[in-house]
Amino acid sequence: MYIFGGVPIPRSLPAAAAAIGYRHFVLKTPAHNSGPFWRIKGNRSRSLRLMASISTVPEVPKPWLLVGLGNPGKRYVGTRHNVGFELVDFIAEAEGIAMGGVSFKSSFGKGFIGDFPVMLAKPQTFMNASGESVGAIVSYYKIPLKQVLVILDDMDLPFGKLRLLPKGGHAGHNGMRSIMSHFKGSQDFPRLRIGIGRPPGKMDPVNFVLRPFNREEAEELEFTFQNGLKAVRILVQENFNKAATFVNTSAKSLEKL
Repeated sequence: MYIFGGVPIPRSLPAAAAAIGYRHFVLKTPAHNSGPFWRIKGNRSRSLRLMASISTVPEVPKPWLLVGLGNPGKRYVGTRHNVGFELVDFIAEAEGIAMGGVSFKSSFGKGFIGDFPVMLAKPQTFMNASGESVGAIVSYYKIPLKQVLVILDDMDLPFGKLRLLPKGGHAGHNGMRSIMSHFKGSQDFPRLRIGIGRPPGKMDPVNFVLRPFNREEAEELEFTFQNGLKAVRILVQENFNKAATFVNTSAKSLEKL
């Protein structure tokens, strides 16, 4: 072989060699090969590391799928059940991701958070059939379930409070129930729950979740969405544990106020 350490490198790859520390190259054409090769002055183990780095094609990272749950149509805009839609819209605006197209029965957009690819989806199937859309996206793009974040409303959380969980049941939420059924019953995907509070008095929960937020509540949600955006950025760019710590710390701070 014609590289010190026994590893040949084509003419086109001196830059790759330099990238991991090689600085001296000698062009030589071996007798049994008509093409030139770069001879690298180094040791055998370094040469082997170089070949490993240039022979392995970097794996393209799978995108995160961020799904907000809600109901389509003007009738439901601003209602409690659509708070997942609203947070996805907030994320899209903050990150400059267009959500104009419709794909897989979802209002759909692709972009980046930092250097990490993401997809944003708001299923247009109505809440109880959300899984039809989410399941199709996950299947088509082969997205690992651990990189599917579902954002939804939760009556069991105080208004405006966030809770980020790594997995769990549907807790009676029909949108989550539908998604799980299209994930073959799997519960192993993260979810960001947004507290909408309990219905007052004896109000029917169905009527409560379809009520719009009042002005004071809408203003408070701005703060919640800011924290939700920060949590999603940490989740996508770093990891789940750091994002969960941020969400839980923020929630505890609010409880002390």
